[in-house]
Amino acid sequence: MGLSDSFFGSKFGITEHDLQSYLSEALSAGGDYADLYFEYVTNTSIGIDEGIVKSASEAVTLGVGVRVIAGERTGYAYSDDLSPEKIKKAARVAALIAKGPATTLTANLEESQKHNLYPMITTPHEAALDARVDLVKRADAAARAYDKRVFQVQASYADSIREILVATSDGKLTFDRQPMARMSVSVLARDGDGVPQHGYSGGGGRVLLDFFLLEKTPEHFAKEAARQAIVQLDAIDAPAGESTVVLGPGWPGILLHEAVGHGLEADFNRKGVSAFSGRVGQQVASPLCTIVDDGTIGHRRGSINVDDEGTPSQQNVLIENGILRGYLQDKLSSTLMNTQSTGSGRRESYQSIPMPRMTNTYMLAGESDPEEIIKSVSKGIYCATFGGGQVDITSGNFVFQATESYLIENGKLTRPVKGATLIGNGPEALKYVSMVGNDLKLDEGVGTCGKEGQSVPVGVGIPTIKIDKMTVGGTAA
Repeated sequence: MGLSDSFFGSKFGITEHDLQSYLSEALSAGGDYADLYFEYVTNTSIGIDEGIVKSASEAVTLGVGVRVIAGERTGYAYSDDLSPEKIKKAARVAALIAKGPATTLTANLEESQKHNLYPMITTPHEAALDARVDLVKRADAAARAYDKRVFQVQASYADSIREILVATSDGKLTFDRQPMARMSVSVLARDGDGVPQHGYSGGGGRVLLDFFLLEKTPEHFAKEAARQAIVQLDAIDAPAGESTVVLGPGWPGILLHEAVGHGLEADFNRKGVSAFSGRVGQQVASPLCTIVDDGTIGHRRGSINVDDEGTPSQQNVLIENGILRGYLQDKLSSTLMNTQSTGSGRRESYQSIPMPRMTNTYMLAGESDPEEIIKSVSKGIYCATFGGGQVDITSGNFVFQATESYLIENGKLTRPVKGATLIGNGPEALKYVSMVGNDLKLDEGVGTCGKEGQSVPVGVGIPTIKIDKMTVGGTAA
């Protein structure tokens, strides 16, 4: 099927001849490589607050980004106008920024192979609006019904369909349609005149609307958000100091994402500014730790058939039995580091330049029973969920806020605690992992990763793990 006959040809109003012309213009000032990235995105969002649907919007964005690579130089320009004159102008601007030795354009474009990780008959945004409004209303009602101490509920639903076309100067032509849907519920609860406590839950992925009707319903997310808020009403201040820390399964994998994953993105490592730079083949974690980034899991939020450079996604083993095996590579970094792209070149939109990014990052399951892990701790902290976190890529130092955590006393979970902050160093913390559970769990599908001003959807996961030594910020012990 030719491009002019395809859905994407009609969507963007271009032919294969047009693409060849634009790529030739992009290489007119020389360069090693050029690509075109066309994008059409439809977004829908609905929000409810205080029982009233207060927001509902639908938006469409359309544009093209043109990139030229010449050695370590990259020229990039974009246009939200897909007329031939505007696209050629963007191509000339990118060409003049990069400027490199002349190169030869591949004569023909051939459609690249890709996965089919999220097959669709209909997309979420094609469902009737009232069906989506009903989801947030159900969430609001379920959260309020959970406990009379719940006094404020906010719920939102958003979905999108992102349609991309990537054409490259080395002859690759790639199409993809990427659905996304997500539901979020935020709850405040208060006991008398006490301090309000917050709970949050949400999820989704590259799924159809039926996911929220049959698998993870609005009631599921609402009750979990309310439960977290109610638990915090009885929480005591977290003790500060060095402690044994147990991370629960699922969302606590955000610690891996921030403290380890970013440091394994190739752009930081080719520049030598990561704590992991130059350490491939070295022991950087406990032998119990195997960490992968896998963009090929069906329907997951972080999964992609192809990355935003047209390379199929894959499973990348980053750390194997504690040994660093490699980095997440995009086109530019893999070329400069003389290796292959790992399908990790991602961008927020056509206005953004691609860079190495994570997809679904998680630690593989171990052999320990989660209950035995907790029983092995005489005194420590169990962290069930996390809020925000920060990491310094160069040093590997991180700070994370635990939003739901408990004391471990004599091998049992006792009082919930609040204000627990985990402070440590990514490579150093993983060396103290002494037990890994057999209960690997991926998050519900809420992750959004920020890097250099760009945000992309991601997934995280982890089994229950025991870290023998970590600094916990809280109140004085």
